[in-house]
Parts: sequence; structure tokens; C-alpha cells
Amino acid sequence: MSIKVYDTTLRDGAQAFGVSFSLEDKIRIAEALDDLGVHYLEGGWPGSNPKDIAFFEAVKGMNFKNLKVAAFSSTRRPDVKIEEDANIQTLIKAETPVYTIFGKSWDLHVEKALRTTLEENLKMIYDTVSYLKRFADEVIYDAEHFFDGYKANREYALKTLKVAEEAGADCLVLADTNGGTLPHEIEEIIEDVKKHVKAPLGIHAHNDSDVAVANTLVAVRKGAVHVQGTINGLGERCGNANLCSVIPNLVLKMGLEVIPRENLKKLFDVAHLVAELSGRPHIENMPYVGDYAFAHKGGVHVSAIKRDPRTYEHINPELVGNRRIISISELSGKSNVLEKIREMGFEVDESSPKVREILEKIKELEAQGYHFEGAEASFELLVRDMLGKRKKYFEFLGFTVMTIKNRDEESFSEATVKVRVPDEVAKKLGHDEPFEHTAAEGEGPVEALDRAVRKALEKFYPSLKDTKLTDYKVRILNEQAGTRATTRVLIESSDGKRRWGTVGVSPNIIEASWTALLESLEYKLHRDEEEMRNDEEN
Repeated sequence: MSIKVYDTTLRDGAQAFGVSFSLEDKIRIAEALDDLGVHYLEGGWPGSNPKDIAFFEAVKGMNFKNLKVAAFSSTRRPDVKIEEDANIQTLIKAETPVYTIFGKSWDLHVEKALRTTLEENLKMIYDTVSYLKRFADEVIYDAEHFFDGYKANREYALKTLKVAEEAGADCLVLADTNGGTLPHEIEEIIEDVKKHVKAPLGIHAHNDSDVAVANTLVAVRKGAVHVQGTINGLGERCGNANLCSVIPNLVLKMGLEVIPRENLKKLFDVAHLVAELSGRPHIENMPYVGDYAFAHKGGVHVSAIKRDPRTYEHINPELVGNRRIISISELSGKSNVLEKIREMGFEVDESSPKVREILEKIKELEAQGYHFEGAEASFELLVRDMLGKRKKYFEFLGFTVMTIKNRDEESFSEATVKVRVPDEVAKKLGHDEPFEHTAAEGEGPVEALDRAVRKALEKFYPSLKDTKLTDYKVRILNEQAGTRATTRVLIESSDGKRRWGTVGVSPNIIEASWTALLESLEYKLHRDEEEMRNDEEN
């Protein structure tokens, strides 16, 4: 059975609180979804805002390989001729191959929201669908609030579907708009619906009861051939069915024809692209595409996975473009440490006492407040140190940092740092002295320190100019200690090619930040040197 995927990230997903896609964002997402193999893309509601109109104009000249662009709108207004309805005329001007129309299935909405009669609502559905069939290849009818409507007035809800079918709708999409229907209800209602209409059925599930994905899969089992949802489950309130779970479940677990199986490898990147453009943090433990969806922390788990990944993984992470992560923490066993060391490219014998020493050191540091799960760069530097493979690129000689508040009530920070590099590094670059003592300002003490240390080291290591601090997290570990509490600082850095995390712990937040900053720069230099060595060997 072939299942069509209808993505509504740009319309329903954009209704999520705090999400606003620019025109450029929408085009990038459209291209990514086309590359993934999605069949339909709902570009927006042309009658609602100028940005959606601009999107439909922009995509007219684009040649998509897989997807058809759909424009979305409601049925005509009550007691208005369809030729005079502004929303419908704006929809037609979008000139998309597919129009998607939503209509009311719940008598409560007809009488309370539309404030019209049940009979007029049926006419609105029929008039709109039949009229739009003249202008598009397909008209999809979204039966809004269908399941609630069915439970309230079964006969009327079914009648709305029959009218849409008679008008020529190519697909009847049953919407759980309030997200309150459970899987067993979906099954029972769809079984009944199939007795009354012959048109293809679709499902549009919201996640207010946390079962949108389950409802979508159940609907497919009961005969739905069209699934609607959003990337990362974006949407109003609790969101929509997450296509990043729906698609791999349909393909990998149910064996259905949806998108090409090899395209699943693009799913991880698509999920992260949408998270980035939506301004919403990507949920790290999201099934299939979360950064930690295949992360293993317990030593027993890691030991078993080394023998056979099926012991603790329901699929091969590479099938959806993800990867396995072996986590390091106080819960780690010898297997975790050995696996991580080998990932770094170091050959260590399983029986080596170094493995046990590193594990004990990790547990000792984590007892002090360190956290290596989000700071793998700090872990690598620790391993290098204990294996005698940590190169000393610079030596920290001291820093001062001040926060100044002027009479205009504005505050800023100033930092001075003094570092030393190996003599041969200074000589190689033509510098007489291996020292650098410099200062910089920032809005806060951490920014000032970051700028000052970079300013000092970039003189000797120009590649550090590419490095940027991309995230900074602070956690107080023992709140009961008040202002003497221990602080853990996690820093994420990037050079445009890689991302890495480092950690610092101290009762002094500045010192903790300083430690994480220095390790971030040191890790970058290690990686640059290894990359250069590999290039020379190749």
C-alpha cells in the first residue's frame, strides 16, 4: 500500500508559539522536504498574510522533483456567493496544483463559531469543493474537528464527508483538531466512516493527548492513505503528528511504500534544519532524529551493543541519518571508556590499566560536579593527558577581569590575560617573545575573557579566528550553599565545520568559564593539527 505524506510545517507548524518563518526559511524548508521525498507541501494560507502570498509567487518558478505545493483556506463564508468570497479568490490566485479546504464537521462549531445553520454549512462545503475543482489538479478536504463532531453528532459529521465526496474531493482528511481522541476511538470511527464514503481517507492528528503519532499509525492500519503532520511535531498548543516519527515507523516498522527508503538517511538533517530555522531548540531525546536517540550511558548497555547493536537499539541509527553515541559519566563502565578512546583514534588494549585509571578519574571528577556527556572535547583532553598524548599549545599565566558601571548607568567588563606559547611556535611565526599580555572589553565578564584570550592566542595560532562560542550554560550544583555554591559551566564552540563542548567547575563562575574557554581553544588546535597531518598523509 502506498501512503502519501502531506507536510504542513509552513502553515500549521508555523502556528507554534514563537515560530515565524521568513520567506527564505520557507523556501529552504520546501527544498529540503522535496529532497526528502515528501509528496505534498502546504505552503500557507494566501488570504491570511502577505508572506504566504509571496511564498506562492516564489515557488511558481521552482521545479520540484517530488512534492506538490498546496494552498490552504476555509470553505466560503456563510450566505456569500463563492465568486464573491475574497478568501477563495485569493486562493485561486496562488495557482497551486493542489488546494486544501477545511470545513466544519462538528455541529457545535457550525452553530457557535460560524453562527449559521447546519444546512448552510453543507452547502458551503459543496460549493467550495466543486468550484475549486475547476482550477486545480486536486482538492483535498480537511474535515476539521471530525472526531469530536462524530462523537457529538455522528449522522451530521458523516453527512459533511458525503457532501465533500459528492462535490469531487480527491481525499477526505479526518482531523483530530483538539487532539483529544485516543487510538482505539480512531480505529472504531474510521471503520464506520469507510461504510459511508468511498473517497480516499487521510488523517490529521494534533498531539494534545500525546498520541498524535499513534493515532496516525492506527489510521493507516485502518485504511488511511494520506498522512498529515509537521517536522519535529511543530504546531499550535502541543503540536501536530511528528513526521520524523511517522515516516520511519511507516517505512521501517510497517513496511509501507512512503518515501524512498534511502531517503530516510536525510531525515536527521531535515529535522535539524527545521529546528534551526524555527528558532526552537531541537529535542535531544526525540525518537529517531534526536541527538541522543541512540545514546548509551550504562556500562551494561555498551558492553551488549558491542556484541550486537540489536540488544539496545530498535533500528540501525544510520537508517535515519543519525549516529550512535557512547556517553561518558559516573555510570560508565569499562566498555564505555574503551569505546570512546577508540573512537578518538587511540589504540588501547582492553586489559590496559589505563582504561581503569581513566574511568576512576571520570568518576572522581563527576563527584566534584563535572559532566562529560555534553563536553566530549573536555573528555578527549582528559584522555590525552592520561595517555601522555596531550600537547601543550600554550600556558596560562594569569588574568584579571573587572565589571565597570559608569555614571550613565551602563555596565561593561574588561579583562586582561597573559599567556605563553612554546618558544618554537613564536620563532616559527617570527615573534621575538613567546608571551602575550593583552586586554579586551565585553558586555559581561565571560565575553571580555573570551575576547581577550582569543586576542592573545590568535597572534600565534591564526586558525582560532574561525572559532566562535555558540552556547553557554551555567548550572548551580549545590543551591543550599548560596553564593558559595559550586558552578558548572558548559560551553559549546564551533569553527564552521565542527561543534564541540567543554566544561569547567568551580565555586567561582569566572574560573569555571575560563577553564571551559581554554579547553575549547586547546581542543580546536589539537583537531587542526590532526587534520593537517591527515591531509599530508593523503
